[in-house]
Amino acid sequence: MYKEYFGLKDLPFSIAPDPNYLYMSEKHREALAHLIYGIRSEGAFVLLTGEVGAGKTTICRCMLEQMPDNCDSAFIINPRLTDVELLASICEELGIKYPEDATSVKIFVDLINRRLLDSHASGRRTLLIIDEAQNLGQAALEQLRLLTNLETNRAKLLQIVLIGQPELRDMLNRTELRQLSQRITARFHLEPLSQKEMSEYISHRLSVAGSHRNLFPGPIIRRLFHLSKGVPRIINLICDRALLGAYVQGKDAVDKKTLNKAAGEALGETRSPGPLKKLGNWLRRRVLSGATG
Repeated sequence: MYKEYFGLKDLPFSIAPDPNYLYMSEKHREALAHLIYGIRSEGAFVLLTGEVGAGKTTICRCMLEQMPDNCDSAFIINPRLTDVELLASICEELGIKYPEDATSVKIFVDLINRRLLDSHASGRRTLLIIDEAQNLGQAALEQLRLLTNLETNRAKLLQIVLIGQPELRDMLNRTELRQLSQRITARFHLEPLSQKEMSEYISHRLSVAGSHRNLFPGPIIRRLFHLSKGVPRIINLICDRALLGAYVQGKDAVDKKTLNKAAGEALGETRSPGPLKKLGNWLRRRVLSGATG
């Protein structure tokens, strides 16, 4: 709704993982480099961890765009599954048909292994990406490790990228998962943005959306960093709500009061009416008064 008001061609602070809006801070570049290195090294597992909203999924989608044409990928985004359900999901992602009444791990593993061998014979590679991997149970993680046992003299026939929150690192440090942990060829933990990086991040997203206006002045940037702790998803939520608030109030840029209110609304820390409610009330008054425009 504020898009036209600020001369934007798109909403710059959507929380959808759009690679077009990826701001490559030094941390993000290093994370992407680790993912690509791990995959090119043809090891079994690659690990990317970071706080909620740090940009892990966006980086992973950016990585997928750089994969060669001979790479088949499966993307699991809801891994809170049993080992059988996980194997079924992998089959579905790779287009592997299986009996509707299949409940045996062996049936699914045999089908996946057959596909991996066929793909390798035809010069193709297979990559499995699991987002929110901290939700995997120990049995599912062990099943993933067993899937990577299929290999040639030079490379694994299945490579797996695990993406998750910091607790995933703690899970993989458990003694019972040491065999999986030892197969991780590249790992990286994505930290939040610094204040300087956050300022550049905001400018980048506004620029991609078509605006070079200073909508978030210096003092606002400092306050925003304090509120968001440099976490991109929180930055996006607050900035989106702040621009809406500035639009409703007819302001040319976000001020401190608007920012604080936006942060409270975005983070659920206030009960006061937000910009959307104010906008609804304003529109209602316009309709009741018979105003047009």
